[in-house]
Amino acid sequence: MAALIVASVLTALNLSAQTFVPNYDESLVPQYTLPDPLLFENGEKVKTAQDWAKRRREIFRLFEEEVYGVSPQWKGNLKASVVYENLNALDGLAILREIKITLQYHDRELDFYVLLHLPKSVQPVPVFLGFNFFGNHTTSDDPGIMVTQSWVRNSQSFGITDNRATEDSRGLRINRWPAMEVVSRGYGLATIYYGDVDPDFDDGFENGVHGLMGKKHKENSWGSIAAWAWGLSRVMDFFETYEPVDVNRIAVIGHSRLGKAALWAGAMDKRFAIVISNNSGCGGAALSMRRFGETVGRINSNFPHWFAGNFKRYNENEDLLPVDQHQLLALIAPRPLYVASAEEDRWADPKGEFLASVEATPVYQLLGFTGLPVNEMPGLNQPVHGTIGYHIRSGVHDIVLYDWEQYMNFADKFFKNK
Repeated sequence: MAALIVASVLTALNLSAQTFVPNYDESLVPQYTLPDPLLFENGEKVKTAQDWAKRRREIFRLFEEEVYGVSPQWKGNLKASVVYENLNALDGLAILREIKITLQYHDRELDFYVLLHLPKSVQPVPVFLGFNFFGNHTTSDDPGIMVTQSWVRNSQSFGITDNRATEDSRGLRINRWPAMEVVSRGYGLATIYYGDVDPDFDDGFENGVHGLMGKKHKENSWGSIAAWAWGLSRVMDFFETYEPVDVNRIAVIGHSRLGKAALWAGAMDKRFAIVISNNSGCGGAALSMRRFGETVGRINSNFPHWFAGNFKRYNENEDLLPVDQHQLLALIAPRPLYVASAEEDRWADPKGEFLASVEATPVYQLLGFTGLPVNEMPGLNQPVHGTIGYHIRSGVHDIVLYDWEQYMNFADKFFKNK
């Protein structure tokens, strides 16, 4: 009976049982042909920056329709208010503020909270901006930060049951948000709990910003990855009105599924000056056509709410994809881009993330920039920095201080001379 149930589920998802046996053997990677980012749909070659602007629109439209979904334009109102402030945070080095952002659209409202560490400075400062997984209160041990009231994934290690966070999880993710080190380098650090913007479960697209916008959901409508990316743009809207932050020097960053969101945010919104993907894998920086580690079918079966409904057409059928992730990276050109992997994170396909960076490089070069300066994958803990940066570090699927140090070194090249 159990086998029949599994078989029926797989049939409904248009998947085979092999979907659930990931390939980790390079010799079993199938032959594939990547779509050329510098070739128009009609077969003509992209030769100039003006040509690229047109080709970029073609590629972006395909990602909207077939992968992430079309996000609605924002024509609502945004209000911001400080709900908590510590003027001597991080042993007196920083100002800490928790800021409530209220989005108003017609008769509906949605609140989310930006936790912002800023170095004490009379000048606007550059900022790293990204989502966190379990609430702002997990990224700092400051007792004044509100424990999120939003839906949270259950976690035994964090003491989270019934999808509700408690005081027990305060400060448990400081290791992923090294505010002291970031502020000491002259950067601000801003984070938002991603579940405030859109709860991470298959809710029929009724809650979070999907519910706020109230649009009828279609097969090409925005999934949760696009919703989180859209939320990052609303933070940029706020930053444009907030004098302590240099809105022209914002690096958007994300780990894992939130790395996918950071990449799509960077593609949708050119206001992000640097885009950083940490272990983003399938649907992020890794090439889908390699079918290494997590596949399109597996990600759609595990997380049916993340992408557009149309993306399910390519379950275990990646050769039919009209785009692949190197083209997503190319959409960020000529802005600086950093892609990072971890040696033991084979599920996210480190080689596929590196190859996508290589394949995006010709677009950067067409526009007069370096792109990734190497064609061979670097050794462990040997970062390479062009206009595209890349490293693969020892360790597992995580974002650690080593990663942050590389991102700050990379940002120094582009932000410290402005």
